[in-house]
Amino acid sequence: MALLPILCYPDARLHTVAKPVSAFDHDLEVLAKDMLETMYDSNGIGLAATQVDVHLRLIVMDTSEERHDPWVLINPEITEKSDEMLIAEEGCLSVPGIFDGVERAKEIRVSYLDLKGERHSLHATELIAVCIQHEMDHLIGRVFVEYLSPLKRSRIKNKFLKAQRHNTTP
Repeated sequence: MALLPILCYPDARLHTVAKPVSAFDHDLEVLAKDMLETMYDSNGIGLAATQVDVHLRLIVMDTSEERHDPWVLINPEITEKSDEMLIAEEGCLSVPGIFDGVERAKEIRVSYLDLKGERHSLHATELIAVCIQHEMDHLIGRVFVEYLSPLKRSRIKNKFLKAQRHNTTP
């Protein structure tokens, strides 16, 4: 297993729309394991393949306190969303150190494939629902800061661009 480099906002590659996974092979298993290792090493609860510059519809996540319940969702599709919304403070491994409230559906049902290509359906609520929606946004080229006001988004972008110019961490 290997740690993968995570793209940092405002890298244009974060806006790439991911393609569906079609090959359920050893390479896909290795990618999922490497993504989980990278996510755990970075203290994240979710990671989309787009964030590691692999533009496939693949997300990994683990919202458990003990960090022992990993999920791999391939070609995920939200099939139902509740009308009830919640505002949760979100952060992102591609936007380190930035946290803000984002409104999302409180409950969702998601259909996805596992590493063997078998279809599953999951009813998710609250933190798990938020995490899935956040990671699925990455698969369509959206970063959570795009939900924030133009002023906040501009300040965050400028902060990260300045850090990149000076080779520092924002």
